[in-house]
This record gives sequence, structure tokens and C-alpha cells, in this order.
Amino acid sequence: MTAAREPLTANEANTARRRGLTLIAAAVAIAALSWGGWHWANGRHIETTDNAYVAGNVVQITPQIGGTVVSIGADDTDFVKAGQLLVKLDPADARVALEQAEAQLAQAVREVRTLFANNSTLKAQVSLRSADLARAQADAARMQDDVTRRAPLMASGAVGKEEFQHANAQLTAAKSTVAAAQAAVVAAQEQLVASQTQTEGTSIEQHPNVQRAAARVREAYLAVQRAQLVAPLDGHVAKRGVQVGQRVQAGAPLMTLVPLNDLWVDANFKESQLQTLRIGQTAELEADVYGTKVVYHGTVTGLGAGTGAAFALLPAQNATGNWIKVVQRVPVRIALDPKEVAEHPLRVGLSMEVKVDTADQSGKSLADTQRTTPVAATTVFDEQFKAADNEVAHIIAANLGRKATAAVAAAPASIAKAASQGTAVPSHHASAPVQLSVQPAVPTPVVQ
Repeated sequence: MTAAREPLTANEANTARRRGLTLIAAAVAIAALSWGGWHWANGRHIETTDNAYVAGNVVQITPQIGGTVVSIGADDTDFVKAGQLLVKLDPADARVALEQAEAQLAQAVREVRTLFANNSTLKAQVSLRSADLARAQADAARMQDDVTRRAPLMASGAVGKEEFQHANAQLTAAKSTVAAAQAAVVAAQEQLVASQTQTEGTSIEQHPNVQRAAARVREAYLAVQRAQLVAPLDGHVAKRGVQVGQRVQAGAPLMTLVPLNDLWVDANFKESQLQTLRIGQTAELEADVYGTKVVYHGTVTGLGAGTGAAFALLPAQNATGNWIKVVQRVPVRIALDPKEVAEHPLRVGLSMEVKVDTADQSGKSLADTQRTTPVAATTVFDEQFKAADNEVAHIIAANLGRKATAAVAAAPASIAKAASQGTAVPSHHASAPVQLSVQPAVPTPVVQ
């Protein structure tokens, strides 16, 4: 067995204790120096906040016309594509109004055609009256020559007085005929001018009466189209509040659409942190839903123009006797990397922790350039007005006795293609408006 260790003397114990304390102090000093060096090099350029939340575009789906809901095409949490049918209203009243407007347009085209046809008729009438006038003037001239020739013969007795008086009577009648013919020419010319004032400087298609009726058709056509509410963009449905059979008014919110592929973070920094924040600085973000294992990378795109309290619904009343100073916060918008958001989806309103690297001070604290592109845009409604124009052109062409335009003739093919792809498109006729399947079109009214 080994011999027991001899106890340390007092001096040896003090020496060991001093050595241990020295090592501990050295470790603390090294750690402090390391932290100080890191803070000087990097830490002092970091601004952090956990008062940050995911934000995005929240699109309210509201009808442009009132009506009764007959179909709902999407529910909460559903993903929808731009142009997909969301809500369908009963289009019966709108279709009746459209049919009336189409009939009025057809009648207007026929009436304007009559005005242009009257011009030709009245021109022919003026020519006919002018010919009558020329014939009457020739007859009057012949009668005048006859009277002039008979006057000396009557003085010599070669022509009887009764014969001369008969020649004078014929001359007087011829002059009356000339006067009547001249009046007829003037009347025909005035009728022509009056008719031309209704058609001068325009064509049948551009005539005000036709344009007014065409505007009514477009309005009624769009009303039928708007009985079907489609998604303006891709997104997820939230807060569906509409029910089948419900009577809704124009502008009433029916559901909300949130495009989760276009999100950003609103980080609320203290006013004391704004001094070093600049547009263009990089940021690292962590979402509470994923924790520290997922780090998002973003860029500062702008600093708010005021504090959150300044734009509150009930602003603070600071001019009171019991005022207490509260540190204000300003929202800072941070754009996220779309690829990272696609890999780890976020939702509007989620909490985030933000770290902004403020080392780069080359940016500006406030934006000073104009935006050159829209913040958001959609083209799903463009086809509705084009379809309305095609319908107007089809009715005008049918009542002019012409063939429909190429655009109108090509419409059924585009409808069939879109229907095969399962997307909502406007049909050639408003009686079969934006839908997921092709319905037979109602024949265009033609006034006989």
C-alpha cells in the first residue's frame, strides 16, 4: 500500500491558492479582452430587436356590384391562382340589362344606317329637282322667244290678238313653273343639309348615337362579368365570411387573399437605435416558429416616416400633467430572400428577432427616389373590357351586314383553350361570362 500524502504546509497552501486565483483572473481577463475586441470589431455595429413581425399584402375580395351569392369557389386555407373563381353572384338581372342594351345598340346602328342612306336619297332628290328646274327654265325660255317673235307680227296683223294672249299666258305659266322648281330645289337642298348635319364628320361606328348605345352595352357586359369574383393574384384564402344565399352589397368584404410569396418584416426599433440604421444594410432574422436553426437574410428597404404612436388610432395625449416619457419605436421595413421564404414558409403576423449590421453607412436614412414600378399589379381584369369591346364590335358588324372582326371570330378558340386549362376567362358573349367551363353563347340580337 502506498503511503498517505503528507498534508501541505501553510505556505504551500497559500501558494496553490494564489496560483488558482491568478489563473481564474487571467481567464476572466482574456474573456473580457476577447469580448471587448469582438464588440469593437463587430458587436458595436449590430442593432437588434425582438419587436418585429412578418407583414404582407392582405387583399380584400369585394364585389363591384350587389347581388345574391349562388356559389363559393374557395374556403379558408385554400391556395388559389390568379383568375380562379372565388365567388359567383346571381347574374340574372345583369343579363336582362345586357340583352336590353344589346338590342338598343342594334337598333341604334340600324337607325344611323338609315340616316346615311337618307343622305344618298336626298342627294338624288336634289339632282332630280335641279333637272326639273332646268327643264322648266328651258320651257320658259322657249315661251319667251315665242312671245318675243309674235309681238311684231301682232302689230302688223299677221298674228291675231287672241293667239298672242294665249302665248303670253303660256309664258306666265312657265315662269310660275320655274319659280316652283326653284323652291323645290331649295327645299331639297335644305333637307340634305339638315340630314348631313347628323352624319357629317363621322362614320356609322363612330356616330354619337351608336357610341352611346355601345357604352351601355359595355357597362351591362361588365356587370355580368363582375357577377363572378376572381382572384386578382396567387395566394391563400383567409377570413371567408360570405355564405351561399347571402345578399351582398358592392364593396362588402367577402374574404381575404394573402400572397405568402411576397412577405417582409416590419422591425420596430427604438428611436435611440435609428442613428446608425441605413437603407441597404443587411440583416439576419430568426422566426420564433423555427427557432435558431433557421436564419433568414434580408435587406433594409426603408425607415418609417413616423413612430407607431404618431399613426395610432388614438394618438397619445402628452400635454397632460401626469406625462411619463416612453421610448418611441419606428418601423423599419426589411425585405426577405424569396428563396429562403419558399424553403421555410412564414405567415403574416409571426414574431421575428432581427439583427441589422450597421457597419455600412453609405446608404441613406430616408428614401429620396421615386418608385418606377408598381408595388402590386394584376392583369386578370384586362380581358373583361376587351371582351366587352369584342361584343360591341360583333353587334355593330352584324347590323351593318358585315362579318365580325377577326378578334371576335377568334374569341371562341381562346375560350376553349382556357377552359381546357381550367382557368376562368371571359367568353365571347356576356351571357356566358367568366367561368371554368364553356357555356353556349346567346345569339347576338340583330334588328330586322
